[in-house]
Amino acid sequence: MRPSPAPVSTPATGLRRLTRTLYGYAFLDEFVLLYPVYALLFSDTGLSVRQISSLFALWSLTGVVLEVPSGAWADATSRRRLLALAPLLTAAGFALWVLVPSYASFAVGFVLWGAGGALGSGTLAALVYDELERLDAAGRYAGLMGRARACGLVAVMAAMALAGPVFARGGYLAVGTASVLTCLLAAGTATRFPEHRTPAAGADRWTATLRAGLDEARADRSVRGALLLVPAVTAVFGALDEYTPLLVRATGVAAPTVPWYLLLIWAGATAGGLLAKPGSRLGSRGLAALLAGAACALGVGAASGSRAGLALVALAFGGLQLAVVLADARLQRRIEDTGRATLTSVAGFGSELTTVAVYAGYGALATAAGHATAFAWGAAPYLLTAALLATVGRPRKARNESP
Repeated sequence: MRPSPAPVSTPATGLRRLTRTLYGYAFLDEFVLLYPVYALLFSDTGLSVRQISSLFALWSLTGVVLEVPSGAWADATSRRRLLALAPLLTAAGFALWVLVPSYASFAVGFVLWGAGGALGSGTLAALVYDELERLDAAGRYAGLMGRARACGLVAVMAAMALAGPVFARGGYLAVGTASVLTCLLAAGTATRFPEHRTPAAGADRWTATLRAGLDEARADRSVRGALLLVPAVTAVFGALDEYTPLLVRATGVAAPTVPWYLLLIWAGATAGGLLAKPGSRLGSRGLAALLAGAACALGVGAASGSRAGLALVALAFGGLQLAVVLADARLQRRIEDTGRATLTSVAGFGSELTTVAVYAGYGALATAAGHATAFAWGAAPYLLTAALLATVGRPRKARNESP
């Protein structure tokens, strides 16, 4: 009797494994019950808005320092291993926050969280895109990552829904413990990612990978443009979302009710992520219109200072979430395989560096004029980016015509 042949992994099987693991990892990475209340934890510990902003800035500075080296490391070694390590560092930071709440503990926790974020940011995008290319499915990247981000946002909303009841029963210790356990589950899920790439030659010399990635950016104008677009779209949005609990509470909402209003805002962001597949057809001018509309909704909704205005903030977050996915997809299409994580991390570096400035500006503005005004001013950079994109997207003949 002839033995049965060993099962062969098909492209469809590989795509299913990648998709399921990505969605599970994205969900667990964001299912953190501390998210809707950690700004309140800092405030209840006695920290001022400036001190809270300094913590957020430290978080971003950690990313600034580690983002590019971690991307080069991901190109020179196992990306799957780094994705498993990242949530373990975050778990350690969360445990420190709830066990020893103080400014110093919060600072160390943010350094750990920032290190974990740096390890995972460019690494995840690079792993997914390379695996899709291997399966001849790179065209699915924007839709796949959009749905993955939507999974993460659904997790954020689920955490917001659970945070109130868990917080009411066990306080910050209960939500912190749940958050640590979720991070451990995310680390375990990361070990399921498929990885078929061969690390760059000289894996112990990641600096060579870093130089190769930066050389590509210098040599290709389209890569440079895509690298600049990512922080232009991501930085302010990434900073403002940390202050949304304080914006909601500033409208007069009681602390236990804050997570429910945050659900509305993140429902908008989730819808934006789910629209990534049809949104991938937008050119530069379409993306400019999207950013301009989101900026107007953000400015008007936040400036109202009312609970009704939060619906416009939710609409703005949906548009900005879609723009973030599209900017990332545009970058991935323009870079070569060997330096993918490196250049994705270079874009992340730009985002983190810009975010530090946003935190500093927000802290000063919110202290002087309140959270509603600070959020409203956050719309201005997007109007500028939209104007620049609209100019780039104009047909060459029209740009060269004399007025």
